[in-house]
Amino acid sequence: MADARFEDGAETPLALAAADPEDMKILSALVQDAVLTAADITYIRSKRQVALLLNRFRWENGARVSPPERVRALLLVDDVLSMAAQGISPQTPDVVLSLLSVEWRAAQDGMGRLTLTFAGDGALALEVEAINLMLRDVTKPYAAPSGKVPTHP
Repeated sequence: MADARFEDGAETPLALAAADPEDMKILSALVQDAVLTAADITYIRSKRQVALLLNRFRWENGARVSPPERVRALLLVDDVLSMAAQGISPQTPDVVLSLLSVEWRAAQDGMGRLTLTFAGDGALALEVEAINLMLRDVTKPYAAPSGKVPTHP
């Protein structure tokens, strides 16, 4: 039996979990340049969960597919103790946000802060008991409306 190749998974929906700082680096790379609106962010305090519905750029095959693709994906953060926002307001639910990174800063006893940084000085700070994230594609891929691969200066 032959070993699996990266290309073998290119057309299957992504479903990943992050439970440690190394996992976070991979997850952050996969959601870089995802776009969403403030209306696509939900804090479910009773479940201690934050859900983000993203239009994720498919970095796993973005440079190899023409035209480049996006896919709707759900990013769930569990064990959330609190959430604070900067530059993101429920009063402007239609403003488009571009996710740049998801970063982890450890505190005591496995607790810490997840910071989701958006272009234009927006950020979400999530105080969490532990790294407990899940990223799952929820639609079929579609051609990126811009027709371009995101770039950064």
